[in-house]
Amino acid sequence: MLHATTPAHEKRAALRRRLASGELLSFPGAFNPLAAQLIQDKGFDGVYISGAVLSADLGLPDIGLTTLTEVAGRSQQIARVTDLPALVDADTGFGEPMNVARTVQALEDAGVAGLHIEDQVNPKRCGHLDGKQVVDTATATKRVKAAVDARRDANLLVMARTDIRAAEGLDAAIDRAKALVDAGADAIFPEAMRDLSEFEAVRRAVDVPVLANMTEFGKSELFTRAQLADVGINIVIYPVSLLRLAMGAAERGLDTLLAEGTLAPVVDQMQHRARLYELIDYEAYNRFDTSIFTYTLASTPGVPDRPADPASTTKE
Repeated sequence: MLHATTPAHEKRAALRRRLASGELLSFPGAFNPLAAQLIQDKGFDGVYISGAVLSADLGLPDIGLTTLTEVAGRSQQIARVTDLPALVDADTGFGEPMNVARTVQALEDAGVAGLHIEDQVNPKRCGHLDGKQVVDTATATKRVKAAVDARRDANLLVMARTDIRAAEGLDAAIDRAKALVDAGADAIFPEAMRDLSEFEAVRRAVDVPVLANMTEFGKSELFTRAQLADVGINIVIYPVSLLRLAMGAAERGLDTLLAEGTLAPVVDQMQHRARLYELIDYEAYNRFDTSIFTYTLASTPGVPDRPADPASTTKE
């Protein structure tokens, strides 16, 4: 109730253990805390917190307009309600290396299990759009070093994302990935790979976990878990998928309301109230409330008495 029972340091240690096993972990993107609770309920391995989703949620394009405060706030809200490890998109770290260090500590305080810092030029662009620019290797590695040095929990996963594939090709992406690992990155996120062979090439080139981004409408095919596991990928994220599904359903519902004057035709497509209450553990709040309010107040003229809970006993 109110928050998950697993503390942040245990989630981080658990993520490290799972990554060391070599299995493929699935992290759907949560667009709000309720979505994170659904992801946990369905049995996934972790929760991803996407910068593109946060931007869209604020009605903004994903071009570096969000702030550290906004990202840390949403990260805290999501990490609070799930026992799963949360991995958050920290963009370019919101500034120079000193800003990167502050970003890492703010997100660590928010309770995430890991974060990734990318090598784009500020202001950044969505990773699957054309026209991206990346910083030089020296600048990229400084960001990673600042991030690694700033963390206080050694199990906080500092992942390095590189967007250089779209600008300079696969060989440049492999060289950049190696440099980022040498700088201290715990994992690599090679963005906008074209096919499985490119993921496999990055996997062979580094000795840390590798992430695959299976975002719809992007540069990469939507490979299956089995395909990604076969080439050695360790984490797969679906960053914007739930938001897209939810917004698609919302748009269809509004169209129905305009056309029919009622939502009756689509009620069967909605999440039932009982299911919502199950996800948020409504009953636990009721139990807490009735365990506290187990007394009656003396009558006050003009004020109705609060009825005693018949299931409780009055305490002195």
